[in-house]
Amino acid sequence: MKLRGCGTALVTPFRSDGSIDEPALSSLVEWQIRSGVHFLVPCGTTGETPTLSQNEWLRVIDITIEVASGRVPIVAGATSNSTQEAVQKAKTVAARPGVDAILTASPYYNKPTQEGQYQHFRAIAEAIDKPVVLYNVPGRTAANIEPATVARLAQIRNIIAVKEASASMTQIAEVLNIVPENFIVLSGDDAVTLPVISLGGQGIISVASNVIPEEISRMTQAALDGDWTAARNFHRKHLPLMQALFLESNPMPAKCVLSMMGRLDENYRLPMVRVKPETRSKLERIASDLGLLAERVAAG
Repeated sequence: MKLRGCGTALVTPFRSDGSIDEPALSSLVEWQIRSGVHFLVPCGTTGETPTLSQNEWLRVIDITIEVASGRVPIVAGATSNSTQEAVQKAKTVAARPGVDAILTASPYYNKPTQEGQYQHFRAIAEAIDKPVVLYNVPGRTAANIEPATVARLAQIRNIIAVKEASASMTQIAEVLNIVPENFIVLSGDDAVTLPVISLGGQGIISVASNVIPEEISRMTQAALDGDWTAARNFHRKHLPLMQALFLESNPMPAKCVLSMMGRLDENYRLPMVRVKPETRSKLERIASDLGLLAERVAAG
């Protein structure tokens, strides 16, 4: 499978009683696809997946598959800091018809060595037939997948890509320089999508596209098509929003803006909480400047 363009790391809408808001999730998925996103990533960090039960995790993935109905690829999140559990989760979700690939992050909290991470991801990949996308996000896991380790893992047949959120362009450049040409490198940070593509990356797994799916998809596609003037114009206009969505822990700011837009009710599961008043004010100002709040009336 060839992943290319903008993939949305979907938020998970909740009701006030804490249950999954299935109609809001279905509506969000449909809006994403109609807005031109190239693939969807349910149950990543942005989906508050650590707080989902096994049944809820699978339900979110199933709803995404049902609504997408084959129109875009589905890359389902399946992560654990226990290799045995990560393998079992990968096998469970890979058996789901409609799942095209899995996204799996480094074991968090354990702080494995490079060899430990290699063996962890290798065990997952060897347990399933579906493609595997590595997720490097050391700011959350405390475990960086170094370029040499990515290059080793890229030799495994069904490890096809890495979502790179190391916050180091030097590292991302090195990864792109040493992996095979057909190995896919995706940005894990909206703000550096364009430089990653300029170095040979294939797109973004995006938080911002939850809020502005059409704009992030068009920016990414313009860069992939070599239309750098258009890509830069999109980037300059929307960079303040990309940055503001990380003023506090993801997905809190994204869900705050989506609530302002009428796309979902602003509910979280602890330890995620509502953003501070000053953050909310900044988000509201930026969203208003971009004309996003006018969509609430249209959506209603």
